[in-house]
This record gives sequence, C-alpha cells and structure tokens, in this order.
Amino acid sequence: MLLESGPFGLDPQEPEDAARNAEDYLRLLGVPADADALRALPAGQLLSAYGRLAARLARPGNAAPPMYPVLGAPGMPRTWRRALADGALDGRPLLVGTTADEATSFFAFDPGIQNLTAVAAVELLAAQAGDRARELYDRYAARLPQGSPARIFTEIGTDTLFRDGSLEIADHHAAGGNATRVYRFDHRPSPDPHSLGAAHCAELPFLFTTFDAYPDSPMLGAVGPAQRALGHEFATAVAEFVRTGSVHDWPPYAPATPARVRRFG
Repeated sequence: MLLESGPFGLDPQEPEDAARNAEDYLRLLGVPADADALRALPAGQLLSAYGRLAARLARPGNAAPPMYPVLGAPGMPRTWRRALADGALDGRPLLVGTTADEATSFFAFDPGIQNLTAVAAVELLAAQAGDRARELYDRYAARLPQGSPARIFTEIGTDTLFRDGSLEIADHHAAGGNATRVYRFDHRPSPDPHSLGAAHCAELPFLFTTFDAYPDSPMLGAVGPAQRALGHEFATAVAEFVRTGSVHDWPPYAPATPARVRRFG
C-alpha cells in the first residue's frame, strides 16, 4: 500500500453537500444529470466550470476542493480511522509520506492568507480547531519565532491536513507488527521566490521523471543533475517497495521514531 500526501485531516464529504455541489456544477455546465451529456463535453469546458465552482465555494484557509470522496459512497464506506481500527490495512506492507511544506500549494498565492494578522489567523483556526486554536497557534509560533502569521498558519495546515494523519496511520500500522516505511520529501525549488518549499505534489516530477512536463513551474524550479539524481533515488525506492513490499537500504519504521523517517532531498 502506497499513500502519498494523503489529506487525512480532511473529513469525507457528507452526501447532501456532495449532491448540492454536483447540482451546481451541472448548472454551470448547462447539462442535465446524464453521464452521456458529460462525456460529450470537451475537457476544457469541464475544467473551466470546475474552476468557477471552486472559486464560488472557496473559503479563507479551507483547502477542500468542491468534489472529493463522499462518506458512504462506493470506495468510502467508512472513515479512514474506522477502517484502520477494523484492520483494513493489517498484513499489508505500507509506504506513507508527505512533502515538507504541503500547504503552501493552497495558501502561498492566497492574499487572504498572506496578509493575515496573528489575531485573524487564530480566528481562522478556530473554525477548524475550536477552543484549541489559540494554543495551537502559540505552539507553532514558538517553533517559528521569525515566522509571519501566514507562515505559521501554513505550517499548521501542513501538519493538520497531511502529516499528522500520515504519522497516525504509520504509528498504528507499525505498532501492529506490520511492515511500515515513512518518508518526507524535502527538496526545495531553486529559485523559490514564493517560499513554496517542498509543496504538495512537488515530488511527482521526481517520482515519474517528468521534469520536462513542468517548464517554468515555481514548484519545481531549475532542473539539473542533482534533481535528476534525486528523482532516480526516490523513484527507485518506491518502485522497489511496490515490487517487493520492502526496500533493502531502508529500515522499517517504528512508532514515534522520527529517525526512521527517510528524508529525500
């Protein structure tokens, strides 16, 4: 089982919310709820309508897309925590990881986030963390004494949306005696004028050796021998795991053991 940058901090959509968003999408497209009608539309029209729907539903600090897995639908009969407790992963080798700076993909170009004050950041966090918002912000601010409110909010987003859940799954799986490996992809683009760091999806050109498909991408930056060598290292490790369920030079993860997290880049 390979889990890359899973947004485990994002609860699955409720069916009624998903149905409402689907109806709005169809209205934007001007077609009935018919599979053949959707298939007949060009991809550009589908993407354009989806972008308009995303803009309409956007809320400050909320990284959820308009459409994502729906609780109770095929493929999502239960939450991941329920599935984990039920032993759905037991006996399967697991490779799970994140990038170092997942949430910059969602917040780095959002002026509403980049112009946050500390007070406004706590208010946004309260919508997600409730009464824990102040303590959460202060804890990350202490770790990042030079960090702006935007950076602190983004770091919290990286952990709460992606890293915390990934490590929770890894800890549970390893504690049950299952083969588990955890990685973190740390490569930062150069140049990096937007301070993206290792953003969400930044590892994909390295994994699939598709650097040339992303010309001038701020998430990738300049590509030279060092980047291609990193891609070979990362792709080789993942391919070996997929093929064998193990990686010969990568010790298995042990619960709450940061030294066992393999860092790429």
